[in-house]
Amino acid sequence: MSKLNLSKTWNYAAATESTNHILLKEKYDLFINGEFVKSNSKKYFDTINPATDEVIAKISEANKKDIDLAVKSAKIAFRRWSKLKAKERGKYIFRIARMIQERAKEFAVIESMDGGKPIRESRDVDIPLAANHFFYYAGWADKLEYAFPNKTPKPLGVAGQIIPWNFPLLMAAWKIAPAIACGNTVVLKPAETTSLTALKLAEIIQESGLPKGVVNIVTGAGNTGAEIVNHPDIDKIAFTGSTNVGKLIQKSISGTKKKSTLELGGKGANIIFEDAAIDQAVEGIVNAIFFNQGHVCCAGSRLFVQESVANIVIEKLKDRMSSLIVGNPLDKNTDIGAINSKEQLATINKYIKIGQEEGGEIYQSKCSISKKGNWCPPTLFLNVSQSHTIVQEEIFGPVLAIQTFRTIDEVIEKANNTPFGLSAGVWTEKGSKIFKLTQELNAGVVWANTYNKFDPTSPFGGFKESGFGREGGLHGLKAYLKFE
Repeated sequence: MSKLNLSKTWNYAAATESTNHILLKEKYDLFINGEFVKSNSKKYFDTINPATDEVIAKISEANKKDIDLAVKSAKIAFRRWSKLKAKERGKYIFRIARMIQERAKEFAVIESMDGGKPIRESRDVDIPLAANHFFYYAGWADKLEYAFPNKTPKPLGVAGQIIPWNFPLLMAAWKIAPAIACGNTVVLKPAETTSLTALKLAEIIQESGLPKGVVNIVTGAGNTGAEIVNHPDIDKIAFTGSTNVGKLIQKSISGTKKKSTLELGGKGANIIFEDAAIDQAVEGIVNAIFFNQGHVCCAGSRLFVQESVANIVIEKLKDRMSSLIVGNPLDKNTDIGAINSKEQLATINKYIKIGQEEGGEIYQSKCSISKKGNWCPPTLFLNVSQSHTIVQEEIFGPVLAIQTFRTIDEVIEKANNTPFGLSAGVWTEKGSKIFKLTQELNAGVVWANTYNKFDPTSPFGGFKESGFGREGGLHGLKAYLKFE
């Protein structure tokens, strides 16, 4: 009998998602008062496919006059929208949710082309969750009195919303759905590198018949966002992004009547105890740090493994990393797609270099990388301590820093030793350990025996330099209401 030769390697056949069904314009203008209008600046910038370096479309750059126009239209629309029967508001939001579902495949492909994330993630996570947020908050639109008994909830007015590039459509849904369900109107600015799905959402909003001016979408870079933050007729600022920008926003609105929620950076601790289901935990580690190329504010970028199982966990993790496929985001086999931009890739590489210079032991999986586009292989560092830069600072890429611990008190102290407080994960079979850590970890979200699981009914947000306020669930409604 011949023996099976296991030394030969094998590969998946390409399973590339088609782009024939998507509709993209060469140029996208601003969406103001229910119409696509040219910017006063008359300037456009390129949105680039990070996997191929090809220009996908040109995006309009909004200036101060454009923001004035958008805020004015939102302010006028607020008078009627806030007085519309809540049941009728809910109907519009339900309609938007259904239309997202109907065009889910198109949205998923555009999200992967524009942002670099694997099509499996866009298809199975981003787009369904975006639709679910609209469905969820549509259901609350006429039930606010039940959500907040013995209070009289009232909308705030015009919400200025600024979202990041890592989950473009999902972040738009997180912001827009609760705001308009509560009777507010919106001026939203997507990130300059990933504006396409927000602009496609504008098309759906237009087709849905939502009253003009309720949702306005303006595009541009940091200056455009600053104009929204500083506009005197904005009543609420909702920002998701870096801690540094969040601090600037808070400084800008201090002394004003503007309300705010800030969801900022993180340096999540993922904790593996010796009694954890090791194989399950290894999959959780991979999902925690390599999901969306590590472009996740709540990524489990600090791994703490109990000393007695550290060797086996690290060995299994390296084996699992070697099987991850880095490549074309539109290929259904791809596990890790392209880094969102050349600027972000440079930042990640800077931190990898710092990690090596400070004495960390680096391990990167071997994988072939295209010369075009922005790529970073999955990376981990061993022999690092609390003082290492890559342990303390957010990298926002597929880079994991691993430390060990012996006791539960030691790991709590280490996990909390960071300026951030957004997320954490705990892997153990003991419910008592889970309860102890959820009480003592300074993190807004603590996952137990899983990681990066999101649901529109569950609030999300952080402590310390990870921001304040919550999005999702009833908490997400409260952020857009005042009570009389």
